[in-house]
Formats: sequence, structure tokens, C-alpha cells
Amino acid sequence: MGLTECIARAASPQVLLPFRYIDGIFLEAEARPRLGGLETKSRLGETQPPMPRRKRLPGNIHAMAIDRYSYPFTAIVGQEQMKLALVLNAINPSIGGVLIRGEKGTGKSTAVRALAKLLPEQKVVEGCHFGCHPDDPEDFCLDCRERARHGELPVTTRRMRVVELPINASEDRVVGTIDLEAALKEGSRRFEPGVLAEANRNILYVDEVNLLDDHIVDVLLDAAAMGINTVEREGVSVSHPSRFILVGTMNPEEGELRPQLLDRFGLCVDVEGIRDLDQRVAIVEKRAVWEDDPNLFSQQHAESEHEVRSQIAEAIQTFPEVQLPRDILRLIAQISIALEVDGHRSDLVCARAAQAKAAYDSSERVAVKNVADVAEMVFAHRVHSVPFGKGGPNLGEVIGRMVGQA
Repeated sequence: MGLTECIARAASPQVLLPFRYIDGIFLEAEARPRLGGLETKSRLGETQPPMPRRKRLPGNIHAMAIDRYSYPFTAIVGQEQMKLALVLNAINPSIGGVLIRGEKGTGKSTAVRALAKLLPEQKVVEGCHFGCHPDDPEDFCLDCRERARHGELPVTTRRMRVVELPINASEDRVVGTIDLEAALKEGSRRFEPGVLAEANRNILYVDEVNLLDDHIVDVLLDAAAMGINTVEREGVSVSHPSRFILVGTMNPEEGELRPQLLDRFGLCVDVEGIRDLDQRVAIVEKRAVWEDDPNLFSQQHAESEHEVRSQIAEAIQTFPEVQLPRDILRLIAQISIALEVDGHRSDLVCARAAQAKAAYDSSERVAVKNVADVAEMVFAHRVHSVPFGKGGPNLGEVIGRMVGQA
């Protein structure tokens, strides 16, 4: 059955609750503020199904139902570079996200949604629209700061989730809007959060990022780099935390991103359809088993999923302690110079990615091998293209030569 997202009005006239509708069951998600009006949409462009009476699910049944319809991360055949890039950003979000370029139907969105299941639960301030961390008061939103003055904040936990950006989203929908009428009449700053608020401490997935307006992409990348979203309208300014793992996908056949925007993505991975006969057959066989019995299929991969989940959780805790020797920094700088990349962002990203890879491998210090594992993902979109078909620096050869000399 197709998956349809519905947004139904809650008791408050200014709050809408997103619900996910699967097999006749509405699955509750978190409340987010939005000015009136009933909004119903289908991302798949399907005709809306009849609206059955919503069933309240006890406990964590709604989370179990969503898990059931998520393909296991470890069951994805091939695409190792893409999976590694996603994991590294989960370990250290300051890497700056990942851009996945390639053909349609290569498992890009499947991998992103599967990754969210492997990430550890988060502590959040209960009732906060932005999911503020209760132990990090410096990053509190205005509402949490005000509540903290009157006593201890209630704490709960939540799963990290994937927030998708619609391809036709306006700037107000992305960054949020300020109710100017309330500001002028009442002197209050009434803010309607946008996608960047919903994405805070989550995964922001932008499909076909190359088809978005450049200024929308710029806003996303600015928020991802600074961790704060600021909205200014007619002299009224509101800021809120906006730290997320940015994942963008694109098909180069439909147009390229400007080099300035490409450089802002930390990592870049090129994916294509698998040409190996046995692997292609395995993809079809696994998909058929999953569609026939998702629960059984998930149980078959439960052990491998738990292993990767534990590995990621441990790496998140240990990567700040991983040592980054000076000779590794010199190697990274030598690669950047040899490839003639612009600026210094590549050096910073490569150091962070290599450190995350070392933590994922349970190492105490970054080794040359860790740099070799991540270098192509760091420099793939930063090497200058040479016009008129003239030969430029070969990425793999340069990296291999520099690593071999280290």
C-alpha cells in the first residue's frame, strides 16, 4: 500500500499534528505550530484514501509500525561509499552533510531512511518544537530559555527521524515566518517554525537538490554550517537552533549545482546501478522477501543492525577523543595542493571525516588508511573540471600517490 502523509488539526487552533497513515492506522508524530487551516497532502501524488477513524496506539506501537516499513540498512546491497558517507555524518555532523549524485533507483532515499533507525535516541526538552537538548542551555530556543527561568525543564527521549523538504517549498516554508500583525499590535514575536525548525537534531533529506532555487539551497547550507536559523521581517528578528545532518540527492542529467554550492557539502558520493549479475539478482530477491514479510526480513537482519547501531553509538561518544597527528594534517594538505582545490574547507572536512572513520573503526588515532578511505568523498566535487576535454588531475591517482608516499 502506498504511504500517505496527512496533517490533521489538533485541539489548539494554531497547532497541526502530522500523522502517517499506514494500513488504516494513523501514526502520531510530533506537534508543530502552524497557523490555521486543514492541510492534507500526498507526497506520492496518490488519490487520498478514505479517512478512517484514527486509532490511538498504546506505548511504542507507532514506532514499531514505522520500523516495520523501513528497509534494514545492512540489507542494502553494494553502495558502500554512500553508506559510509551517511554513517560518518551521523558520527560527526560537523562534516557538513553529504551530496549523493547518481541515477534514479539506486537506493539513495532507502539508505537515508534506514540510517535513522540505527541512530541512538536523543534527550529532548518535552514540549519543545525544536527538540532542544536539556543539558545544553546555550543552544536553547527562546521558549526553553523562558521556561527554564521558572523551574527545571521536563525531559523526554525521541528517535531521530528524517525530515523531507518538498521540492516546491517556498523560503517561508523552509525558514519559518513571523506574524507581523501580532508583532505590531501586541508587541509579541509569534513565530511559525518551518522545515529548519523541524529538522533540528534530525536528518534533513533534500531530494533533487539541484532543482531547488539557488537561494533556498544557500539558506539550507548556511543553517547547516552555523547551526542557527535567523528569520528577519520588517525589523523583527527571531533565531532558533537548527543543527541537522544534511543529505542532498541529485541526478546530474537534470542539471548541476553551482560550484559555490557544491563546495558547501562536506562529502559527495557518485552512485550508479550495480553491474554485477549476482548482486543485481540479490537486490531483487531481498526486496521480494521484505515486501512479502517485513517483520521476518527485519528479524533476519536484526543482529547485523544491532552491531552497526552499537558501532555508531560508540563512535559518537569516542570521536572527540581520537587523536589527529600533525603528519596526517600534512598529508591532507598535500592532497589538497596536488588537486589544486580552492580554499581550505576540503582540509577541514577531510580531517573531520578521517577522525570519524577512525572512531568508527574503534581506533585511538587517525591513520593514513582512514584518510585514504574518505579522501575521494571529500575531493570528488571540489576538483576543477577542465574545459574542452583536456586531461586534468586524476583524483584516484593523485590520492593514491600521496597516500603511498606518506
